[in-house]
Amino acid sequence: MDWSKEDRIKEGRIKEGRINEGRIKENRIKEDRTSEARNRRSFLKATAAGLGAAGTGLIAAESAAQSPTVTSTDQSEPQIRGYGTLGRTGLSISDISFGSSRLRTGSEDLVRHALDRGVNYFDTADSYTGGQSEKVIGRALKGERDNVTLVTKTKVWADDDRHSIMRTLEQSLKRLDTDYVDVFFNHAVNDTDRLDNPEWFEFVELARRQGKIRFTGLSGHAGYLVNVVDHAVAGDLVDVLLVSYNFGQDPAFYESLTRSFNTRATQPGLPAALARAKAKGMGVVAMKTLMGARLNDMRPYEAQGATFSQAAFRWTLSNPDVDGLIVSMTGIDQINEYLGASGTHQVSEQDLGLLRQYAALNGTSYCRQACNDCAGACPYGVPIADVLRTRMYAVDYEDVAFARAEYAALEGNAEACLSCSGEPCASACSHGLDIAAWCAPTHRMLA
Repeated sequence: MDWSKEDRIKEGRIKEGRINEGRIKENRIKEDRTSEARNRRSFLKATAAGLGAAGTGLIAAESAAQSPTVTSTDQSEPQIRGYGTLGRTGLSISDISFGSSRLRTGSEDLVRHALDRGVNYFDTADSYTGGQSEKVIGRALKGERDNVTLVTKTKVWADDDRHSIMRTLEQSLKRLDTDYVDVFFNHAVNDTDRLDNPEWFEFVELARRQGKIRFTGLSGHAGYLVNVVDHAVAGDLVDVLLVSYNFGQDPAFYESLTRSFNTRATQPGLPAALARAKAKGMGVVAMKTLMGARLNDMRPYEAQGATFSQAAFRWTLSNPDVDGLIVSMTGIDQINEYLGASGTHQVSEQDLGLLRQYAALNGTSYCRQACNDCAGACPYGVPIADVLRTRMYAVDYEDVAFARAEYAALEGNAEACLSCSGEPCASACSHGLDIAAWCAPTHRMLA
């Protein structure tokens, strides 16, 4: 059938409309079952640890599993205390969720720890750690598929055909050891042409019919992010957006330094684009919420158990247009710290103090990749923001292997910077970043 893109979108929306009500009901039931199962699991662990006799422990465990009175876990433990509905998908997701871009073989316990603490949304991609990430998540979530929302991503280019996209999806499903993913993302989109590929829509129609995907999305964190989001919203092209969004990217944060935080000006740019997406019914998930994640810089300023990361999460989640966030989880102590912000989406004065301090320390050394100030500044076509993003992975995240993989995947690199005077981009950044001082060393480090 020779359908236009508009026909395919319309037909897909009609199909989704017919079954969306049922899906929402199904996910509410799933959330109830997940909560009950996880509460029982946590109770059993605590019970088993507290009983010395094995026989007595087994009897107590069996009794607890059958008891309907176990309704909550130990409230002193860090855990998910808030869930949001992911737009029109109806999926209920933990407000702070598992990002796996740096997940490597042997890290299954990290995934299970997050799961036991109530995290139910797990984000991965075919490119993460050479496929290790998907495999680890698949092994860690064995037997829990019906209790979680599982998403993965791949880069679909403007000239890719439906067959190659399907092969990529099927390879991800094999690594994840599952028959389907809840959301399949077109990854790291910075060009609207990638969203208009008619083969993508043919693929989506077939993959949905075969039960391999439920919903579609796009992820983005580069200079044309707002253009990409607006294009997707105008054409109603996807169900979910995964976008870079943090206090350092939003002019409203800097306005808050001189007036009430809760007073938000209507802004052009990303916040307004997210509001338009939410009005269209799209789900919105935030990433890159820690503005470089230089957590150790902030330890001297943290007190009374309040941390910078928790403040940054609350700031992001205080935006009603954001359904939840993902963050790379690389250690159990880190997960416990992060989950301390779950369920509390109001920003306190103490939180604001930490955010202000972080901005003062790092504001002129952090690249806001979506601001697009430097686009076109380099006569040699160096993708400055992308280069500096990979530098962030190496220097701030301290994960050089991941940074090198991301750098190798760029369409261009900073080789030209090795022999450049730095004059063309000297004043390209309105935030004061010394672009020339960073790009050449990044190429030497990561090429």
